[in-house]
Amino acid sequence: MTTDSTKYFLHSISSTQNFLLVTELLTFFLVIFLFHLFNKNKDDNFKERIQQLNNLALESSNIPSNTLIIMDTSIKNNITTSISHIHTHNKPVIKTLHYVVDIMSTEAELFAIRCGINQAMKLNNISKIIIITDLIHVAKKIFDPSLHSYQLSASTILSELYTFFSHHQENSIEFWKCPSHSNWVLYKAVDRETKSFNPILLFPSKLSWDFSKKNKCDAIVNKWRMTFQASDLKGKQFLNLIDSDKNILEPSYIKGGSWLKFFSHPNSLCVRATRAITNHAPIDKYRLRFFPREESSCPYGLYLIESRHHILYECKRFNKYWNLR
Repeated sequence: MTTDSTKYFLHSISSTQNFLLVTELLTFFLVIFLFHLFNKNKDDNFKERIQQLNNLALESSNIPSNTLIIMDTSIKNNITTSISHIHTHNKPVIKTLHYVVDIMSTEAELFAIRCGINQAMKLNNISKIIIITDLIHVAKKIFDPSLHSYQLSASTILSELYTFFSHHQENSIEFWKCPSHSNWVLYKAVDRETKSFNPILLFPSKLSWDFSKKNKCDAIVNKWRMTFQASDLKGKQFLNLIDSDKNILEPSYIKGGSWLKFFSHPNSLCVRATRAITNHAPIDKYRLRFFPREESSCPYGLYLIESRHHILYECKRFNKYWNLR
């Protein structure tokens, strides 16, 4: 199995694991995770959220079984830094710091969440974990069973949470959105440490994460193109899809992919696209190969043979809604 195939295989396994873990958590446990979002449309909502967070911190400090985790990430010179402060009843604040080169803030935040959960689980008799972050949409990735770029990180966190919830049926975790400009005192302390930290790398990298990912994707597409063109199994009817500038569209997984993702739903669209691309469709030119004596012209009588190109770009039966490009 090649390296790229192995990555895709592991990615698919992780997606399946996520779906099974999320399903099992929802099936066998009570309400175990909550998201407290932030509504920007309300007046004075910053003050309201700060008051809520103050009450939450005060309540958590008085309950020995609660732990409060406040985290933030920052990217400077392609170096992503994540810092978390863990507050527990009558104990010093636990601080964790991680930094890595050429990684996106989403992955860094997921890693920080994982480390925070791991630290909380090491404490005695913790039944509620409260995570406060300004990137709450990242936390939602953990419980998203669909296929996405952060599947491996999400699966690891879910495994940790499964162990945590299995200890007691009343164990729970909450995620609170704290806007970065809210100036809440506890979050401000973490944010200040994150932005002021300046690690010195022994081997600094000149490539950004996005550029490295694009290079890898281009290399995979180029390899696929050469292999496909040299293959004797591709057939002679393969249709090249083009964009608005008449450039050939190629598969990609950057930013969710290009056109392949649109063919996955619904199934009927995938079937029609496959028929169009391979020219293995129930049209008269295809039937002509098997029934040469039957009529094969366009029903409108404007074309001698009803071909794929005619249907996609010229036929009046379809051009009312068909985008030629």
